[in-house]
Amino acid sequence: MRLLTTCLTLVLLLLASACQSDRVSPAPPAADLVLLNALVLNGLGAEAVRADVFITGDEIVFVGPSPLNSTELAAQVGRVIDAGGRILAPGFIDLHSHGDPLKTPAFENFLAMGVTTITLGQDGSSPEVPSLGQWLDAVSQAGIGPNLAMLVGHGTLRNLSGIRDAVEPEADDMERMLTLLDEELDACFGLSTGLEYHPGLYAQPAELQALAQVTGRRDRLIMSHLRNEDNDQMRASLDELLAQGKHSRVHVAHIKSVYGKGTEEADAILMQLHQARDAGVRVSADIYPYNASFAGISLLFPVWSKTTGQFEAALQNRRGELEEFLRKKIAKRNGPAATLLGTPPYTGKTLADLMAETGQPVEQVLIGIGPQGAAGAYFIMDETLQNRLLIDPLVSVASDGRLEGFHPRGHGTFARVIEEFVVKQSLLTLPEAIRKMTSQPASVLGISDRGVIKAGYKADLVLFDPARVKANATYPQPHQLADGFDLVVVNGQIARENGVLDSALHGQVLKP
Repeated sequence: MRLLTTCLTLVLLLLASACQSDRVSPAPPAADLVLLNALVLNGLGAEAVRADVFITGDEIVFVGPSPLNSTELAAQVGRVIDAGGRILAPGFIDLHSHGDPLKTPAFENFLAMGVTTITLGQDGSSPEVPSLGQWLDAVSQAGIGPNLAMLVGHGTLRNLSGIRDAVEPEADDMERMLTLLDEELDACFGLSTGLEYHPGLYAQPAELQALAQVTGRRDRLIMSHLRNEDNDQMRASLDELLAQGKHSRVHVAHIKSVYGKGTEEADAILMQLHQARDAGVRVSADIYPYNASFAGISLLFPVWSKTTGQFEAALQNRRGELEEFLRKKIAKRNGPAATLLGTPPYTGKTLADLMAETGQPVEQVLIGIGPQGAAGAYFIMDETLQNRLLIDPLVSVASDGRLEGFHPRGHGTFARVIEEFVVKQSLLTLPEAIRKMTSQPASVLGISDRGVIKAGYKADLVLFDPARVKANATYPQPHQLADGFDLVVVNGQIARENGVLDSALHGQVLKP
């Protein structure tokens, strides 16, 4: 009996210890910042819970009802903010961003819409420098507003290794590219490919498989601007990426179907992705909540006239063929009024506007601009189809935006998701929308200490009232900052409060 009693006592003690470990630990005696009376969305899709959040340094140290009274808070906490029942969410993580942190380090356009981490090096293009690690060290020393996760660009690696626009790389050049990739993955979260752009468009399956094997060995991500996003080419483009998924995690950047229409088309795309996941391919995707894309105008030109040299040769030897191609391309892409240019000297004008000004047909207007002469927004997507893609659990939110880009996504994406798709249309619940912008993109990148409000995680936070969130950016005026995100905290520091940007830069260069 004594032995039995002893055993039972030990079991009860162990159970009590296990239960105690699951409880929230008491708040620390001191903190740098406390947010009281918040409706906390933890980022994992759970409903909001009223709680107080304590921050010490750059870390969340307590989430729950504060055990300190007002006198103790005033004495032991650097600053106390009453959230007044507003939503407190993890800072948003943008999987697809653009910009140069050495030129415009503050990135207020992102912070203003609640983004605390951006991801650069997209579409196969990263800074063409000897070492991205050293470049990132320079960014870190200079300072940056949001956190930065970096990708290395496939096209950039092609250029650095000497492959450039070769269809069949020399063996030595190929080995040099793979070695460069492996080295750059020390500092980068993965490889980006832009297979619709020069020089990535020349890559063949063997090259892509070799890149995937190196990326997969390092447990990194391949983020791909697909080779062709037209509805009749989408399946083949996805298959090409999914084949790389045999070796590496793969991700579809800004998923869309150009010319496709309706939920049936969207469901076919999603089925392809979900079936691949069921078969063991670690695939994911992101989307921006607009129905116009934005890219260099070279995408309107045929493969054989995208670079300046190719274009000049085409004018000499294949001008009639080039004109016919451009004429048909624009007709297929909803006509000349559906291309809105966003770079000087054409900013704010459509191809139709330029036709009226010059008296020229659209093919001559485009030849006058040239494949490297402009970038623009292209109104080529179906709202019903894109909305169906956006609400799928597999798909995260990302902006594909930049500070200076002539497209509202760079200043409005994350605000628009809440304003339009949560508040107005109810296509997403707020907890699900937040998950798509926080823990899910963190998981895609492989970031394990951000994107969730939980003790031990980094203190990247955003405080807002969903009813007051507004994406002010429009196509005619794309550079208007979002409203409604009252407080943005980056690494435990207040980066933006009530529309005022802090002069200090609180972001960090993240390492995989």
